[in-house]
Amino acid sequence: MIRLAKLSEIKDILTITQACAFKMQQNGIYQWNEHYPTEEPFIKDAERNELYVKEDNGEIIGAITISTYMDQEYVPVTWLTPNGNSTYIHRLCVHPDNQGKGIAQELMHFAENYSKNHGFVSVRLDTFSQNKRNQRFYEQRGYQKLGDIYFPKQSEHPFHCYELVL
Repeated sequence: MIRLAKLSEIKDILTITQACAFKMQQNGIYQWNEHYPTEEPFIKDAERNELYVKEDNGEIIGAITISTYMDQEYVPVTWLTPNGNSTYIHRLCVHPDNQGKGIAQELMHFAENYSKNHGFVSVRLDTFSQNKRNQRFYEQRGYQKLGDIYFPKQSEHPFHCYELVL
């Protein structure tokens, strides 16, 4: 089941993101670190009712943020649709023990349906330029790569921005 997250579940979500960061680093992908993601953005997401969890047998195994807020880093990107009527996906994570089972696909399907059903014209996101697996994942879902942004606390490498027109 996918549902809104509770503030009390952020600790569980951080455990998942830390496990994901460790697995990515083992594969030479330095996308998440001690600077990101932290508790603060998840608290904001939950308070704005934008944080969702995937629960299986009472255990949280994944999470996704579906936001309507456009981060400043996205301003210079030439998007496919005008600003103001898009959702933004952030911090998609699935515990490594549950990866490869279609859970990330399920979370993205949920986010895209949510966006479409609420009248948004597109879904936007970014993914790390060194994470080829994530790039293939989004491109196979129909997302178009548009431009690069930078998060210096995370990496010197760019993050690719993607958009899916609904």
